[in-house]
Order: sequence, then C-alpha cells, then structure tokens
Amino acid sequence: MNIGLVLSGGGVRGVAHIGAIKALEEHGIFPNHIAGASAGAIVGALYANGNTWEEILDFFKSVQIFKLNKFARNKPGFIDTEKLYDSFKSYLVDDNFSSLQMPLAITTTNLLTGTLKVFDAGELIRPILASAAFPGVFTPVEIGGEHYIDGGTLNNFPVDLIKTSCDTIVGVYVNPFEVLRINDLKYSFSILDRAYKIKTAHESIEKFEDCNLVISPKDLKKYGTFSVKDIDAVFDLGYKAANEALTEDMVSVLLGDS
Repeated sequence: MNIGLVLSGGGVRGVAHIGAIKALEEHGIFPNHIAGASAGAIVGALYANGNTWEEILDFFKSVQIFKLNKFARNKPGFIDTEKLYDSFKSYLVDDNFSSLQMPLAITTTNLLTGTLKVFDAGELIRPILASAAFPGVFTPVEIGGEHYIDGGTLNNFPVDLIKTSCDTIVGVYVNPFEVLRINDLKYSFSILDRAYKIKTAHESIEKFEDCNLVISPKDLKKYGTFSVKDIDAVFDLGYKAANEALTEDMVSVLLGDS
C-alpha cells in the first residue's frame, strides 16, 4: 500500500505538518512517498530520513530557520541561506536523496529562467535550502551553476509529483486564506507576504481534489510566516486538525480497507 504525503510551504506554519504526522502515525498511517515545498520540503526530508516527529519538532526549535538573525552580506536577500547548511548536515549526515528511507520530491524555482525544478536525486541539503528560500528574505541557493529560490513560488502543493505512484494521498496545507482589511497590512513585508499567499492559495486549492484527504488547520491564519515564537501553538493546531479529520471511515479509506 503506497500512501503519499504532500506538505505545502508556509514558513513557521509548516510546523503544523509535524503535528499532522504525529496524528497520522497514532492512527496507524505511515506515508511512504513524500512531496514537499518550502517548509514542507524541510519536514518531508527529515521524515523521509527516518527522524521521529519529536526530532523534527526539536530541529525547528533548535535551528530556528525562520529567525531573522543570519544576515547576508553582498547577496540578494536579508538572510544568508548557506549559513543554515551545517545545521541541516547534523541531521542529514549523508546529504543525498539516496540515503533516505522513502522517495522524496521537492520543488524549487529557477530564479533566472523562471521555471520549476524538481529535485528527487543527488545532493539533498542545498535543494532543501533552495525550496525554503522565501523570495527577498532568504538568499538564492546556487546548485550546479543555477540559482534557485522557494519552490512554493511555482508549486506550493506538489501532489502532481507523486499522485501516479500512490494508492491514497494525504495533503497538509498550511496557508489558510482569509479576507483582510487594509489596516491589517501595516508593513511592506506584510504586503509581499499577502501577494505570495494570494498566488499560491488559488493554485494549490485546485489540486486538493487529487488527495483523499486534505488537512488544513483554519486557525493558522492567526500566525505569520515568521512567527518563530509560536512553534508549539502551530504544532498543536496541526495535531488537532489532523485528529479531527481522521475519522474511522477516513482512516479506512487511507489504508485501503474500504
């Protein structure tokens, strides 16, 4: 039984993926094919590496990927993405897709050609860093002479990468969309973040029908892309939403029992 797991981008909201994974496992559901974008690529890679949900949560707390204190010099972006490499290396020691325990596909965007690039083989860490390199905040990542940024820019919910390989698919989408007031957008970055959400939401929601179940915690709208102080709360929302969605009938569907 091939069970797919699709993990969207969403910055700190991606920690909700970890809560969802905990709930899935408690219901006897263990995905064996993963596709992820941005924060979903990080969680997906660690899970495919064999790390437990506790270890993945500890990674986000200890590494603090989204804390804006790794300033870049003479690079296009505020945070030097390359400075995160060693932190990832301590978890992903072999730095190669071949060392993972299950197939993983992650999306990135070629900054110069404007095209989607999917990584599923070869070196692992730099593609992950590229997939999570939020435009204008994290510096682009160079791989093989090309420069890549956030995979969510072109494919933030990459169910298409695994749907032909899986019998059932669970999607976790952590970018709930809501109508705002202009007073809610007080800063330049909040407008950039809003524009990004508008684009990715419309493209992602169209793909939900390819999943047997989509878990999308509505209360995540309270938290921003870089809400680093809210990791525990975001984790809890993912866990709660997944538990509510995993009814007895749905679990039977996902396990192929009905």
